[in-house]
Amino acid sequence: MSEAPKPEAKPETKPETATTPRDEIVQTRHTITINGREIPYTVTCGRMVLKEEAEKKGENEGVSEGEKPKASIFFIAYTRDDTPDRAQRPLTFSFNGGPGSSSVWLHLGVLGPRRVLMDESGNPLPPPYRLVDNESSLLDLTDLVFIDPVSTGFSRAVVGEKAKEFHGFKKDIESVGDFIRLYTSRYQRWLSPKFLIGESYGTTRAAGLAGYLQERHGMYLNGIMLVSVVLNFQTLDFDYGNELPYTFFLPTYTATAWYHQRLQGELAQDLRRALAEAKAFALGEYTQALLKGDSLSGEERQQVVARLAALTGLTEDYIERANLRIQIFRFTKELLRHERRTVGRLDSRFKGIDRDAAGETPEDDPSLTATMGPYTACFNDYVRSELQYESDLPYEILSRRVHPWSFAEHENQYVNVAETLRKAMTNNPFLKVYVANGIYDLATPYLATEYTFDHLMLDPSLRSNLRMGYYEAGHMMYIHLPSLRQMKQELSDFIRWAVPFEIVS
Repeated sequence: MSEAPKPEAKPETKPETATTPRDEIVQTRHTITINGREIPYTVTCGRMVLKEEAEKKGENEGVSEGEKPKASIFFIAYTRDDTPDRAQRPLTFSFNGGPGSSSVWLHLGVLGPRRVLMDESGNPLPPPYRLVDNESSLLDLTDLVFIDPVSTGFSRAVVGEKAKEFHGFKKDIESVGDFIRLYTSRYQRWLSPKFLIGESYGTTRAAGLAGYLQERHGMYLNGIMLVSVVLNFQTLDFDYGNELPYTFFLPTYTATAWYHQRLQGELAQDLRRALAEAKAFALGEYTQALLKGDSLSGEERQQVVARLAALTGLTEDYIERANLRIQIFRFTKELLRHERRTVGRLDSRFKGIDRDAAGETPEDDPSLTATMGPYTACFNDYVRSELQYESDLPYEILSRRVHPWSFAEHENQYVNVAETLRKAMTNNPFLKVYVANGIYDLATPYLATEYTFDHLMLDPSLRSNLRMGYYEAGHMMYIHLPSLRQMKQELSDFIRWAVPFEIVS
């Protein structure tokens, strides 16, 4: 009896589709009406594989191994379809901060053609939430690319790579900058006027990118838009021996106390006057008192205590016990303690309720919890239903997976990218910068931002390249509809100013 024939041996193959990361891109077409004009646009949405040139180690060290996939970066790009010449069409790259935030806030809050529906002041409406067309979108003036850094949104390190390598100051700037270079090359936009817009830690990233893009890729920008700025972390860190934050937070404490009707007399009548008096005191007698420390006389101390109480709405007894130094979370807890309420950090117009009204710090930031639900629900529906991108990964709106964040390059010093921005503006004298400040922003108070730019050491010939805007809202000032309309106007004016020819819109 003969044996059954054995099956022919097949060569061993590697399941490339399972191991080799690939781009995942979908495109859809839409229209929106802005200023009475219908604008057709294409959305390119998905993940692009970011690669790095790898070199061998050991005996063959320095020999190229070619490109090695490192991460898969999720992005959403909006390009206007009726533009005859791409070189005449500005291109803006957008991201938020955190670190650990996706780009959803600027995307669905102010820049994109769709926005989350909130009430006039920025309070959420009852669920279910929904998107509406955004007449304040910048799509009439510039194409838009929203970038999610690694471990945020749908962006991930590829299999075999360690995500934590991207969770740090230097690598974050490099990976986002390399994506910008890759997108610009693939979509043939090197000759377009280019802009960055970042919010919060995204402003730190934007300033770092201004230097990295110029020095590594030779990419010179037309403008940078900074929303709720932190470039010098010394201005915000309440550390022992660092008196700067106590000074810089004071006008925002005053704005908050005014909004919640905790000021008295003439200070309660006129917000602008109250802010001017708070700034003058902060940069004058208050700074002098903090610098004197324990050498401050009893009479001087009492005068400072009384003035601080008048400007913050806190009691003289509390300020005395706090040793003249009001830390942010103590303020947000103390101001409305008599009502058993807290005030927001990102936007101090918002009130919160804590279980323990006698506690030292708030349980949550009510201005964050008010926006998290609407933005999360709307994005997850939008990306599948309208943009037709499908993924079973969780979209990381605010990812905790990036912590701890590495600032190894700034060991034993405060993070400060102001010098990077100064150098970028000096080497590219055409680079313009716009700064948006919320007067109710207790995360990045506006006086700290003014201090940073007043100490930029920019040459006098370049100082006119800076513009600042102020909004009667908080960190995400665009959730406040009057501020959203103001922002549309000021950002539009800025883009037109920074482009050397007339933009067709």
